[in-house]
Amino acid sequence: MRERQRVHQLVRDDLDRVVPDVVATIREQIPAYRTLSPAQVEEVSAIAAWATSRILELWVEGGELAPADVQRFRGIGAARALDGRPLPVILRAYRVAGTRITDLVAELGGDRLTVDDALALARLWMASIDTLSEALYAGHSAATERVSGDRERALGDLLDDLLSGRQATRTALQDRCRELDVTLPARPRVLVTAAAVAPEEAVLARERDGTTVAVLAPAGSTGAGPGCLVEATDPGDVPRAHRLAELAATTAPGRAFADRAVLDEADAQVVALLAAHRDADPVRLATLVLSRVRDQAHLLAGLEAFQASGSATAAAELLDVHPQTMRHRLRRLVHLTGRDPRRPWDRFVLEVAATVRPAG
Repeated sequence: MRERQRVHQLVRDDLDRVVPDVVATIREQIPAYRTLSPAQVEEVSAIAAWATSRILELWVEGGELAPADVQRFRGIGAARALDGRPLPVILRAYRVAGTRITDLVAELGGDRLTVDDALALARLWMASIDTLSEALYAGHSAATERVSGDRERALGDLLDDLLSGRQATRTALQDRCRELDVTLPARPRVLVTAAAVAPEEAVLARERDGTTVAVLAPAGSTGAGPGCLVEATDPGDVPRAHRLAELAATTAPGRAFADRAVLDEADAQVVALLAAHRDADPVRLATLVLSRVRDQAHLLAGLEAFQASGSATAAAELLDVHPQTMRHRLRRLVHLTGRDPRRPWDRFVLEVAATVRPAG
């Protein structure tokens, strides 16, 4: 027992290396774990650290999982059911972790351990896997029944998980949507608005603290404002779209809403750039605003001249063209970009987009 205690202490002292090694092994062997968010990886690491220490503690003592340990695994199973991770995937992760931890213990223990020590650890892992499997199954099943039985709450859980990026895999998301009879668009639009009621065509929606968040299909109305609507590239992109929409809906200046009730991603990108937000993307902003005029140098020149001079007549003088030609270019610019440089906010969005537009 004394040698086991020493090896246990060696592992505990080296947890900063052991835990990342175990988590990396799990992610390498189980595809579903490769798509976890940073927060989920951190959670898996915390569970791995606790489970490793606890199993080795029982190995030293010659004990078995206590009721409190079993209850903890029930809670883990319930949490995984709510974030959409299938039970077989979870159980495989524990088996992979057990094998890797056993190998690491053998490496750190070296000549200190006997065959009996190694067999005792292997038997403990096998027995623990059986016990925790039952606990995980019980917690997972109970949570799944709650999801199936309380549809309104389950829909809210699904929306929260989508917005925060807690959904583990695309397959799990599809299964969850099928259980709830929800058709999630391939390119969901995320609306954040101060309106108390979500649009009728909302696929998922919730109201909290005076703000409504809704996931909409690609087509259809955008609902009442003031607010912001951002289209995600796919369901996995929903967290980014939500962050941008929320930022613009809550911090965009009043003049941004002067001519529109609901802002779009270009508006949100401008606000994000000003706030040095993590999702600010200058290239995307330029693409959103100017992609339809990027090959029309005369329109871009007209925009620059108008921004520099402040009027169509003065801009025409700068470019040495007839004022009517300049007005035609401005009308064409408005048609292609949806932005009118005569409006203060649109002018600002156009100017920022032109400023950050990549050369060439």
